[in-house]
Amino acid sequence: MSPPADAPRRRALEALLAGMALVAGCASPGPARTPLPMATPAALGLAAEASLPVVPEQWWRSLGDPALDALVERALAGQPSLQAVAARLARAEAAAQAVAAAHGPQAGLGLDLSRQRYPEHGLYPPPLAGSQRSSATLQASGVLELDFFGRHGAALEAALGQQRAASAELAAARVLLAGRVAQAWVGLSSLIGQREVAVRALAQREAMLGLTRQRVQAGFDTRVELRQAEATLPEARQQIEALEEQISLARHQLASLSGQPPGALATLQPALAPLQAGPLPARLGADLLGRRADIVAARWRVEAALQDVAAARAQFYPDVNLVGFIGLSSIGLDQLLQLGSRNIGFGPALRLPLFDGGRLRAQLQGRGADLDAAIAAYNGALLEALREVADAGTSLQSLDRQRQEQAQAQAAAESAYELAQLRYRAGLGTFLTVLSAETSVLAQRRLGVDLQARALDARIALMRALGGGWSDAGPATRPAHAAAAAPAALPESTRP
Repeated sequence: MSPPADAPRRRALEALLAGMALVAGCASPGPARTPLPMATPAALGLAAEASLPVVPEQWWRSLGDPALDALVERALAGQPSLQAVAARLARAEAAAQAVAAAHGPQAGLGLDLSRQRYPEHGLYPPPLAGSQRSSATLQASGVLELDFFGRHGAALEAALGQQRAASAELAAARVLLAGRVAQAWVGLSSLIGQREVAVRALAQREAMLGLTRQRVQAGFDTRVELRQAEATLPEARQQIEALEEQISLARHQLASLSGQPPGALATLQPALAPLQAGPLPARLGADLLGRRADIVAARWRVEAALQDVAAARAQFYPDVNLVGFIGLSSIGLDQLLQLGSRNIGFGPALRLPLFDGGRLRAQLQGRGADLDAAIAAYNGALLEALREVADAGTSLQSLDRQRQEQAQAQAAAESAYELAQLRYRAGLGTFLTVLSAETSVLAQRRLGVDLQARALDARIALMRALGGGWSDAGPATRPAHAAAAAPAALPESTRP
């Protein structure tokens, strides 16, 4: 019995419906998810106008010590930690170049030579059957991927974002290293200043011991006062020795930071007196977001994560390639270069994911999680930057008031000590009164050195927090959303 006349059309319809069902079951990215929101300047209380003072690129020179300038420059030139960050930048640059190269036109040339025995009962008829022949193929081939859905472009932008982030991280590492060297220099200067106070205290106590001996010989004091005066000397020498230990350790730290052996700075004698501190900013502005290299690096990480999401979403769409080859192929080397051995082909290639067990969707979800992590890191870097600036500003304001009060207290203690010495020499006061007055003077001198060092340390921390003189490369290398510093929402097309 013959089939009905409409059977071919019915089979064609069934094939079409089956094809539609197959495409409907293709890999799907699923519903879009909303990533974490990025912090905005207004939400963090930053002024819209630029109000921060400009920090010079070599900001440490404003401290006014040429020896410190030379040490910072040496550290920036030879510190291994900076070299490691620079190596990571070089790796990111190489990765970006590799991504760009992989998505460009590809061409290759191949030559294959072989010798084989063809079976007598195989596919090949005589005279090939049962014979041994040499075969050769010389072929040039090329592939061009057509990026209709932006996957390749997104992957390249993601790699470039990582490269720019690594570049900003190198700048942040330089600012951090310069700040650490400057703060270590201030710390060493403070210890040397404390040692000067301790040496002066030892000299005073030796002088007091000599005076006490004279008074004992004259019958004005007893051996009790003499023993008290003698007991103060070992304590003063112990304090000096403890400071010498800390000074040596601080020199070792500075040598390590500047890429030198521990004993390279054994004779270094910095002082607090030449170092200077500058004024405070009136308020914080939104331009802080573009001044700090660590914030810019975090922003570039967000941009790279956005492009990774776009590339992962484009994986669900077809790949279209143009493939071509031309060459020579023959059985028998003597025929390889003949016109009849030519082999030419050209045509498009289409690849569409159908069923992958959820692999592409899981990959997209993972890229979305990476985006959330990058946004959280950016928000955290921004909050930390604001805290550092606020802390440094608060400390500087408080230390300025503390130093004013300490100066008055030290002047009063010095005056009281001079009066106590005069009364003791005149026989109108006791040695305990002199020791008590001397203790107050030494305490105020130590406090004065400590407050000066803390003020300089806070000043360095403020310059670091304000970006350390670094500036972004400019609009040519900024991501699309960088003009707004911290966008409130992400583009719909890049949402995972």
